[in-house]
Amino acid sequence: MTKRFLLYFLILLSNGIFAQPVSVQADYNAMGDCLFSAYNNTKVPIFLNINLADLENTVFTEPLPYVKKLDPGYNSLFTLQRDPDADVPRFNYEMKVFRSNPLAEVDLKFPYLIPFAAGKTAEVFLVQNIDGFWGQEGLESWYATGFSTKNGEDVYACRNGIITEIVGTKRSGEATGWYNTWTNSITLLQDDGTLICYHNVTDSGNKLKVGEKVYAGQWIGKIANNAKTLVVLIWNDSLFSKSPRFVIPQFIIGEGDQEVLIVKKEYKVVHPIDVLGLEMSSKEKRKILSKQK
Repeated sequence: MTKRFLLYFLILLSNGIFAQPVSVQADYNAMGDCLFSAYNNTKVPIFLNINLADLENTVFTEPLPYVKKLDPGYNSLFTLQRDPDADVPRFNYEMKVFRSNPLAEVDLKFPYLIPFAAGKTAEVFLVQNIDGFWGQEGLESWYATGFSTKNGEDVYACRNGIITEIVGTKRSGEATGWYNTWTNSITLLQDDGTLICYHNVTDSGNKLKVGEKVYAGQWIGKIANNAKTLVVLIWNDSLFSKSPRFVIPQFIIGEGDQEVLIVKKEYKVVHPIDVLGLEMSSKEKRKILSKQK
């Protein structure tokens, strides 16, 4: 008979404790090996870090540090194989869960779309502060891209991602479960494990859902009432620091051309088909891009 036990813990985040638990399960099979799995009770992917210590009767063979992306629901983790000449594996452990990949390998030359309709003109402004983004805590280092705009203007995704949070004029629920503290914002987990937040955006008509996949160039909302700017932040958690790491993105400014946007300069928005399809599967390209040709 397989022995089984459950390890329950509160998700530890770089900026606090998330109230909803994740369950981590360890099953001993007939050979005495210990099989680890986890259940993600949220609607979006999150990242689990496990640090094992004081191992007895086994060896941990996974790459270190161990970080695993947990999709919603059940996830298989790893196996601690029993030393055939010893008792069952014994160990100590520490666990942390992050909203973004704390080991993300960021491509600083990835081509982001300017988040407006193709053919429009976008003007860039200097973002002086991001007050309220990280609660009451100040950030020593950060980067944001700002666009001058008008209320009601359509906003489009810069890159593929999964919607992790949609916030209107007021926030609700436990503050420890928020991705940031801004209102009128939409946050996505991108394919490379980073997060992107669009500030001063509202999901008019409630067309989006948390956990839904969004593609580059897809409509995600409109500029909120009384807002005249759109602020875009890209960042990820760090395994070794409480402060997030921000990305300075390069945006597509023409067919085959991209750059870090220059303040007070105007750019014509383009959505090249090859950029739209960069992170799409063949099936997604046939389904989505064929309509745009």
